[in-house]
Amino acid sequence: MEVLDLARWQFGITTVYHFLMVPLTIGLSVLVAGMQTAWVRTGDQRYLKMTKFWGKLLLVNFAMGVVTGIVQEFQFGMNWSAYSRFVGDVFGAPLAMEGLVAFFVESTFLGLWIFGWGKLPKKVHLACAWAYSLATVASAYFILAANSWMQHPVGVEFVDGKPTMNSIWAVLTNNTALAAIPHTLAGAFSVAAAFLVGVAGWQLWRKRAEDDEHRAVWRSSLRLGGWTGVVAFAVLAITGDMQGKLMFEQQPMKMASAEALCHTEKPASFSIIAIGDVRNANCEDVKTFSVPALLSFLAHNDFSTEVKGVENLVTEYQAKYGTNYPDDPQLGSLAGKPIDYVPSLPVTYWGFRAMIGFGAISAGIGVLALWLTRRGRMPGQRWFPWLVLGGIATPFIGNSAGWIFTEMGRQPFVVVPNPTGVDGVWMFTAQAVSKLSTGEVWTSLIALTTVYAVLGLVEVYLMRKYVRGGVDAVMPPKKPASSSKNSDSEGGDGDDEALAFAY
Repeated sequence: MEVLDLARWQFGITTVYHFLMVPLTIGLSVLVAGMQTAWVRTGDQRYLKMTKFWGKLLLVNFAMGVVTGIVQEFQFGMNWSAYSRFVGDVFGAPLAMEGLVAFFVESTFLGLWIFGWGKLPKKVHLACAWAYSLATVASAYFILAANSWMQHPVGVEFVDGKPTMNSIWAVLTNNTALAAIPHTLAGAFSVAAAFLVGVAGWQLWRKRAEDDEHRAVWRSSLRLGGWTGVVAFAVLAITGDMQGKLMFEQQPMKMASAEALCHTEKPASFSIIAIGDVRNANCEDVKTFSVPALLSFLAHNDFSTEVKGVENLVTEYQAKYGTNYPDDPQLGSLAGKPIDYVPSLPVTYWGFRAMIGFGAISAGIGVLALWLTRRGRMPGQRWFPWLVLGGIATPFIGNSAGWIFTEMGRQPFVVVPNPTGVDGVWMFTAQAVSKLSTGEVWTSLIALTTVYAVLGLVEVYLMRKYVRGGVDAVMPPKKPASSSKNSDSEGGDGDDEALAFAY
């Protein structure tokens, strides 16, 4: 394999792995802060137990996310140094802002929240919970602003052969970012919702025949997750439509690839499923089941808009950006070779459908869980725990498929040309890779993949341990009255703080 292929595999593996932790952290941090708010406002012990149980799982996931996230920024210097030199003047600003938020605001208030139980006043402690959860959202904002600039470069001028930022405000308010941020956050809440439904549903089913004092915790958690998942899917649909319209304007090749639309259509049909080999850009052997004119509506809010196909777009791209790569030794075997402007159609076509399909399945499981637990009912079906536990995976798969589609759909560009932007502000992925040997990249690829596999096993072990232990694993029952005096004398909140808890 070429250095370029190995570098892309390494970035793909580390990114997808890291992004398994990110949405759960974002969604769960806000939901846990909401649980704690309910406890502070009502004094109901159910909400305190929910806060501490789900907060424990949040911290396990957060720790793994930090470890894997640090490697992500190292990637730009390791395998993509040419890219870093080209876009560093622009890309560095939002990444620096993210670092300040993540490592100062987020980590500071998370530390205060962890160690502040029984030491800080309730409302101050609650404020720490909201501070770190909102900082987590802000951190995601800056990362998405940086990624969106790669998808649609704005706020720059071309100086000495590279983009130079002239407006950080334009970068942060890029319309691509403003559409991507609510879509990504909705995906994060979808993940957290499925996690709540899966774990709480399993616990509720397991304890259905017992007089479990924690049953209210699982029931409230399940229904919170169910409603959150339904709302999140509705937001995903709305923001996904916004992104589709921007894609039609900014990255028409990605839209055509998402549909395996080989030939221009007016009006264009939306393909539900394809039968045949979608790898070829002529689509001669592909049969699709489609909805007439729907793609035209998704592209431009009317049923008659022309949507260009892959073959027509290739001709346009060749006229704008050239037919061959530069004859540069840095490009290796691609030097002087024809440029393939068509992304991997199987990845983009099926990835787009996996994103939508698994998101819908997750929301459907949430609706079913809400129905089965309505009006105080207890789920008794044998298939219920397997369904909700399996449902935890569905939004993770949908999120990953969406990001793979987004990133691979812009190939062969790492910085996509802005159709209305500054000439020259674009970069081929083949030009972005570092000057390394295949042995060096193989070494880091194998090492990081191995480390990530070990970290994955550690997270699964810890999650399983605390999930199986339930509330008692993170919040042991009250001590006998004779030994509770010390707990009450620690300056906490009486019986609330007598409940032992340590992260």
